[in-house]
Amino acid sequence: MKQFLSFVIKEAKHILRDKRTMLILFGMPVVMMLLFGFAITTDVKNVRTVVVTSQMDLQTQQAVDRLAQSEYFSITHTVATPQEAERLIRSQQADMAVVFGKDFASRKSGVQLIVDGSDPNMAQQWTNFAQQTILAPLAAHRSSLSTKLLYNPQMKSAYNFVPAIMGMLLMLICAMMTSISIVREKERGTMEVLLVSPVRPLMVIIAKAVPYLVLAFTILVVILLMSRYVLGVPLAGSLFWIVAVSIIYILLALSLGLLISNIAQTQLVALLLSAMVLLMPVVMLSGMMFPVESMPQVLQWVAAVVPPRYYIDAMRKLMIMGVGIGEVAKEVLVLTGMTALLLTVALKKFNVRLE
Repeated sequence: MKQFLSFVIKEAKHILRDKRTMLILFGMPVVMMLLFGFAITTDVKNVRTVVVTSQMDLQTQQAVDRLAQSEYFSITHTVATPQEAERLIRSQQADMAVVFGKDFASRKSGVQLIVDGSDPNMAQQWTNFAQQTILAPLAAHRSSLSTKLLYNPQMKSAYNFVPAIMGMLLMLICAMMTSISIVREKERGTMEVLLVSPVRPLMVIIAKAVPYLVLAFTILVVILLMSRYVLGVPLAGSLFWIVAVSIIYILLALSLGLLISNIAQTQLVALLLSAMVLLMPVVMLSGMMFPVESMPQVLQWVAAVVPPRYYIDAMRKLMIMGVGIGEVAKEVLVLTGMTALLLTVALKKFNVRLE
């Protein structure tokens, strides 16, 4: 046990001495949390809006005031014809135009929205927000229909991004850094020295993975603290289960890193494999940016074997919805099964290489 701890301390000192690695390990989570929390956002804010009306009666003025007072829209121009509004949108001076018909005051209708559709998702959001802002007070007098948003009433994109960032960062840091660390020893020719030491070869590999397990747990704590106190994302579910599921996911990522290290012979190959196997699938097929249900059927089948998809789904349910562990049992079982499979394959391949 003393020798095992010596290997763990040796690897920890090696990581701490490498300032570039430490900068990546702790700088990347902070930067990405701030970027996705404040800069890269799908929140609807300050949409440049043109008002098109030939007469500004009381009802029209009230509707325009609701738009102006909303945090979602910023009235930049008032014109008389839709053609003028289209010219402003085409010249990139506005994002959307609201055209009020002559009968708007009498019939409470006759509203047309002209929207820049170059980004279809944002255009749909702008349209929905504008309709709610203009027509919701009028519809309330004619119908009992109302909308109640659960879990995220402010519709903040950070609620969606934080669990996704957790899944991406923990996978990249654990798998990529672990694989590169082991391959570095092979590249320098020091792995053979480690393997002929009194400690069993398997224990050497575990000892090299332990510091990254501790670092991943530390990064998890940093992300949770930033999400709660910087981005205002609630931790509605049990903190114990959030951490427990995250530990399973971290072990899965470490197992994948060990498998990559068995395949790669150089750090460059390990880095390229990590990028191809981890980065692109995590971003594109995990549901981080795009809903899996909206993808073609073939890509949905591929996404079914992407581990971050299940972790991100579980974190969204635990953190945002506040459900119990029973509601994420499917995701936990899949992650546990993947961990066992990857670890078995990686250790088996490692033993074969030793022979």
